[in-house]
Amino acid sequence: MKSTLTKYLKTTTNTAPLAVFRIGFGLLMLFSIIRFWSKGWIETIYILPDFHFKYYGFEWVQTLGDYTYLLFFICGLSSFFIAIGFKYRMAIITFFLSFTYIELMDKTTYLNHYYFISILSFLLIFLPAEKQFSLDAYRSRKQYKNIPKWTIDSIKFLLFIVYFYAGLAKLNSDWLLKAMPLKIWLPSKYDLPLIGESLMQQNWFHYAMSWSGMLYDLLIPFFLLYRKTRVVAFMFVVFFHVFTRVLFPIGMFPFVMIVSALIFFDAGFHNKIIDNIKKVFRSFSAEAIEVKEVFQFKREKLILLIVGLFFILQLAIPFRYLLYPGELFWTEEGYRFSWRVMLMEKMGSTNFKIVNGETKAFFYVNNSDFLTPLQEKQMSFQPDFVLEYAHFLGNHFKKQGHKSVEVYAKSYVALNGRLSKPFINEAVNLYAEKESFKHKNWVLPFNDDIKGF
Repeated sequence: MKSTLTKYLKTTTNTAPLAVFRIGFGLLMLFSIIRFWSKGWIETIYILPDFHFKYYGFEWVQTLGDYTYLLFFICGLSSFFIAIGFKYRMAIITFFLSFTYIELMDKTTYLNHYYFISILSFLLIFLPAEKQFSLDAYRSRKQYKNIPKWTIDSIKFLLFIVYFYAGLAKLNSDWLLKAMPLKIWLPSKYDLPLIGESLMQQNWFHYAMSWSGMLYDLLIPFFLLYRKTRVVAFMFVVFFHVFTRVLFPIGMFPFVMIVSALIFFDAGFHNKIIDNIKKVFRSFSAEAIEVKEVFQFKREKLILLIVGLFFILQLAIPFRYLLYPGELFWTEEGYRFSWRVMLMEKMGSTNFKIVNGETKAFFYVNNSDFLTPLQEKQMSFQPDFVLEYAHFLGNHFKKQGHKSVEVYAKSYVALNGRLSKPFINEAVNLYAEKESFKHKNWVLPFNDDIKGF
């Protein structure tokens, strides 16, 4: 076993796939930043709101006011430098830190693909993506024909985890036996040409989409790995992600996954891409660049240790929900960072009562006085949001001079087409509850059963 692992770690492969991946990743991230900026989301999400929901343990990450534009500019510039391979190591570290900081400023915007970009950019810090066809190689007059095979395989493995875990998450009774939540979402697409008034309204089509989505996620990484099925598999990747992009507003995620899937193709394919780019930018071939045979890490053991620990965490984190009682979709304890993509339609209504603990005098809060519509929507059905907002309200009214402040919530939540049910124990003073990794026992039982992972 040890000798097999040692032999694998010494195996090398052509550098081109990693170079092309670097270019695609950098350009997509640059476009994402420009898109986010152009839609005015920097102002509406990060600058205008007075209150921002924070991830537990990252409350220290503060918004930057108008300097948020500078943060996005740094993130976009670093992504451009990644694409062209200029000061790559500094660029990818800067991108990882700036992009992750942006995501940590407000968890209201959490999306699986934002998390994917953060962890992928962290992984890229330790990969020699600038060793071929980059400004760094051009400036040093030196590039490498081959790199350790595990560096490219690590990206493939991360993509494998994303797909396969997403497939495992779909092995639940709501998705497979009730076609939920697609049965709610698809009929609303009645305005789609040709299929809107026909397929989107058919019960059988809802089930077909549910089952095919599950099979796609579980099987596509295997078909991409196998050379004889790779081309057909990639065609499915393109079709699946383009189709889901038409159906749902999921931003850049489909394009990120399509471009990322190119990493599975052989080096010859990527060398052709590089040759075609060189025809446009002839300066890369205008002067001689020394081509060395194999790139070797200076601190390979340390890098392998970091990457190994990284993947152990990626394999384990999605299963942390097993440490909690209750229904995952209801409590959402362990739901994030687990590749559970579009598995539930959850709507809530949560209102807060501020009580004087001594006199029992009370009044109700108008949530729109403090939250944006997006923030209020996310808060209404997620327990950690509810608790954080309760503490914000308690602190706010305490500063205003209210005495013996207590905060209570009355909440009703509907999950995947079920009738609304009471969500929060109305008798619990949430202002006295503390956020932690412990189970939130003030969330009322689901009293239903969703079987599966």
